[in-house]
Amino acid sequence: MPDAIEISQAHKRDIPALCELLGLLFAQEAEFQPDPAAQQRALSGIIADQTIGTIFVARHQEKTVGMVSLLYSISTALGGRVATLEDMVVHPEFRGAGIGARLLAHAKDHAFNTGCRRITLLTDRTNPAAQRFYQRQGFNLSDMVPMRLLLKPETDFSE
Repeated sequence: MPDAIEISQAHKRDIPALCELLGLLFAQEAEFQPDPAAQQRALSGIIADQTIGTIFVARHQEKTVGMVSLLYSISTALGGRVATLEDMVVHPEFRGAGIGARLLAHAKDHAFNTGCRRITLLTDRTNPAAQRFYQRQGFNLSDMVPMRLLLKPETDFSE
């Protein structure tokens, strides 16, 4: 099946399928809950503005079966552009076929080719399978500890 997978940049028409995938992802994460309206707003903003980020989708026979998103910023420590791997999910029916590895390789190549110096990601502490997957793909644990402060629950990127 992996040979029948096509990876390409997401378009506005992909948003409903991406919202479904994010619903699957957030249902398994401890800190987030699916919110299709919020996900639609964020995806629309990313897809509309390449300076914010890039989303790649994996398709099997025209069905969107996976996604990975990169968001961009500038690192003062590295003196250049960096990416945050914000979301990555493969539909459960298609897991174990190498699709996640292919999506991630595509995202890493894109980040490198567009001048990113680093990719950072967060994964649930309670998800050792995801941690092992990312480590097999070259990611290392960091001594940095993530901390969050929720300021505003909703932002409309279309304004």
